[in-house]
Amino acid sequence: MIKVPGKSFTGELPPLTAAELLIRSELQRDIENLAGLIGQRNIWRYKGLAAAADFIESSLDKTCYEGRRQNFTAQNKICYNVEAVLRGARFPEQIIVIGAHYDSVFGCPGANDNGSAVAATLALARCLADKKPARTLRFVFFANEEPPFFQTDEMGSLIYAKSCRAKGDDIVAMLCLECIGYYTEHPNTQKYPFPFNFVYPSTGNFIGFVSNFASGKLLHTVVTSFREKCQFPSEAGAVPEIVPGVTWSDQWSFWQQGYPAIMITDTAPFRYPYYHEPEDTPDKISYDHLTRVVFGLSQVIADLTELTPPVDKKIQAAQPQSPVYPG
Repeated sequence: MIKVPGKSFTGELPPLTAAELLIRSELQRDIENLAGLIGQRNIWRYKGLAAAADFIESSLDKTCYEGRRQNFTAQNKICYNVEAVLRGARFPEQIIVIGAHYDSVFGCPGANDNGSAVAATLALARCLADKKPARTLRFVFFANEEPPFFQTDEMGSLIYAKSCRAKGDDIVAMLCLECIGYYTEHPNTQKYPFPFNFVYPSTGNFIGFVSNFASGKLLHTVVTSFREKCQFPSEAGAVPEIVPGVTWSDQWSFWQQGYPAIMITDTAPFRYPYYHEPEDTPDKISYDHLTRVVFGLSQVIADLTELTPPVDKKIQAAQPQSPVYPG
């Protein structure tokens, strides 16, 4: 395991600022739309999957982005990755991807998994819309992360990452947002695969940053920035891909294509009691905490657009592996 320097924030959280209160209202509105009004969104609830893509595209349009769709077929149905681009002013060929999957597992409305991350990605797009970043920002919303598509050729993020590699896109960083909305101050609420329970805290009140060894420099850069800019508990580590949980989201797809990527998460099944359950509803989200995380990530992304260089530009593509994600 490779840990990053610096320490997690401790102490009383500061009150939300006026700007953060606006972000909070937008996050709650979008999660309630996705997990409440739309609900299940997957191949078996195809109308919900299509409605979520329409909602994301409409939300981007309202923020002065032009939402673009990448169409692909899964189980004889048309699925969509949705992308919005903010072109870089000085290094437009260097790309930073902020991504989240918008589908939910069958039987689950998906407020935290992954409505929290979709809403956060939309909020980040709004926060940065009027900026002039040095590098190009892409906000991408993936279909078909959940089983039975996970780590298969019909997984939306893998299709997207492969298309980027085929075009020769220079993706210098990918931030994958996965289940980032649940926090608690109760003790013994945070679990880990052995032996990480001896290293990390047992209270599930932090945001986690996870990478494989190859993306360790990106992890170092992101967490250093987050801890400098945001007063919120954080834990991080670069660990082997064989550890359960490390490959459990869309950053895996970018690793397969040799791109540096990290997962940002509340650790999902290692903390969230309603993971993949019908009770994963909007009322379970810790909106104040989620807001602080999103505001902190907006500062991190601003840093990433300017740092020279932000990460190692080339990473050897990973060898294909059999899926290990339970769902």
